[in-house]
Amino acid sequence: MINVIASIRVKGDKLSDFLEIFKSNLTSVREERGCIEYFPAVDIDADLPPQSLDENVVTIIEKWESLEDLSDHLNAPHMLAYKEKVKDIVEGVSIKVLQEA
Repeated sequence: MINVIASIRVKGDKLSDFLEIFKSNLTSVREERGCIEYFPAVDIDADLPPQSLDENVVTIIEKWESLEDLSDHLNAPHMLAYKEKVKDIVEGVSIKVLQEA
């Protein structure tokens, strides 16, 4: 199993626009071969040091059966369409691809 943590920095006042576009694509992603889990999350203040809060970052939590499934996901037509829709409201993306230690 492959775990993915993707951090997407969204332009200041565009968080709700981004989440609307992202969530409209959830069903298509969750129906992909190998998708175990896929959802967006935003920071909440849990008052737990050393927590770092950022209201302009959406974290995507993903689990995939294999690297091949993840690669197919990134090149799926609905993902290419999603990337085109958000290109002007996303400032940056950071991704970690992990396996259990």
